Amino acid sequence: MNYNFLSKTVLFRGMSEKDIECMLDCLQAKQQHFSKGDIILRAGNAAQSMGLILAGSANIENDDIWGNKSILDNIGPGQVFAETYACVPGEPMMVSVVASEAAEVLFLNMSRGLQTCSEQCHFHNRLIQNLLTISAQKNLNLSRRIFHTTSKSIRGRLLSYLSYQATRQGSLQFTIPFNRQQLADYLSVDRSAMSNELSKMQKEGMLTVNRNYFVLNVEASDYGI
Repeated sequence: MNYNFLSKTVLFRGMSEKDIECMLDCLQAKQQHFSKGDIILRAGNAAQSMGLILAGSANIENDDIWGNKSILDNIGPGQVFAETYACVPGEPMMVSVVASEAAEVLFLNMSRGLQTCSEQCHFHNRLIQNLLTISAQKNLNLSRRIFHTTSKSIRGRLLSYLSYQATRQGSLQFTIPFNRQQLADYLSVDRSAMSNELSKMQKEGMLTVNRNYFVLNVEASDYGI
């Protein structure tokens, strides 16, 4: 186990590598490999443990009974999922977690993390503090997606999302974590209509796009980049 990597994650922030080693033992940590497209956790099932991405990435997805898919988020190395459900035993998940590429996941039994430890581990309080930070960040991510999908037009949603990516990555040239279908699902728009809009925007000279790589044709200084 790469304890140096784990010490740099939000979940284990403020803990020494020795503390993390003890914590993983306390939380009955188990590592598991998933191939691209594998369902890591399925909607409708209860989550016994929360997951932490060690390598690769995964999408948080919601599918209705008609097969319509919505991608709520994409998470990568160091990020966690199902932490809320793992802290509420028996609560069915409203979303699925699907590997968007080959992924290594570390599962942690949070029922032990939220109880008074028989070993009186001093870092349990730190873990709970870090979970609160993660919860706040997740709320921000959800608010951000709501903001991106507020516009009634496909172009408006694309402009909102791409502007955010440029600002976040500090460059007008960037790669997004979604393929074309996943981006359409994230923005809750039809893929064909979105592709047509991207083509129009490219013809108008607003941007250049190649798969999931974008170049925005604006003055960088206008966006503080």
